[in-house]
Amino acid sequence: MSLQLQDLATLPKVDGPIVYLAHMPEKPHSYTYTQPGVPISNIVTETHTVEIHDMRPVAKDLSLDREGFALIDCPTEQQDFYDENELKRVCYPETERAVLEATGGKRAVIFDHTFRRRVWDGEDRAPGVPRQPVARIHGDYTEISGPQRVRDVMGDEAEELLKHRFAIVNLWRPITGPLMDAPLALCHAATVATEDFVTHDLIYRDRVGEIYALTYNPAHQWFYAPAMRTDEALLLKCFDSKRDGRARFMPHTSFEDPTAPADKLPRESIELRVLVFFGD
Repeated sequence: MSLQLQDLATLPKVDGPIVYLAHMPEKPHSYTYTQPGVPISNIVTETHTVEIHDMRPVAKDLSLDREGFALIDCPTEQQDFYDENELKRVCYPETERAVLEATGGKRAVIFDHTFRRRVWDGEDRAPGVPRQPVARIHGDYTEISGPQRVRDVMGDEAEELLKHRFAIVNLWRPITGPLMDAPLALCHAATVATEDFVTHDLIYRDRVGEIYALTYNPAHQWFYAPAMRTDEALLLKCFDSKRDGRARFMPHTSFEDPTAPADKLPRESIELRVLVFFGD
């Protein structure tokens, strides 16, 4: 059985603020570092209040290849997520196994992980401030930056691997739970039109990356998993090279849940980014 968009009225939901890209004449860009007198970004945003549906009642019907996301049970033997050695010894293999099981891939390569710890009123990427929840809709990879990531990571193997299907999947989990602060809102990939995506330059000191921003379309359908536990994870398909109608890009963002308690714990989460190779 698959999730039917016409049945969304039966799902619990909240009305939450979602930050979109406003239509702008120039290409959006953001710096990943600060420079005196230089704005960190030229982005113009607009906020829309949208229905964000509880995915839990339909979790078993979600598909990475259709919606572009999935909620999975994902217990871990990791004791200290901030111990980098333990993370690579314990959490990395667990994550690779979970992603391969969910995708049917033949090989998984974790190439990055990011911690996010909410600091109230903290500015993301500011000196001394941990990475903050991203409060603007984005897609992690584009038609250009998806294949480039394979080249960056896989070296001499890259060109052969790029002849076959590959995907980039993020595994996202709370480090503390139940998570009430800044949960992820995920956009059903099939409700996003190609023209809704806008390429956005992400400027590093030594390179320029590219991600997607998203402009508003009332057809978008949004989902979240309320009160996520530390033994659960979200899988996010950020790129798929296969062009056969399956989900290829899945926009997402954090949002402020209006039903969250005032004394909620600040969000702590980890996302692990995985190249998945299918061999076909």
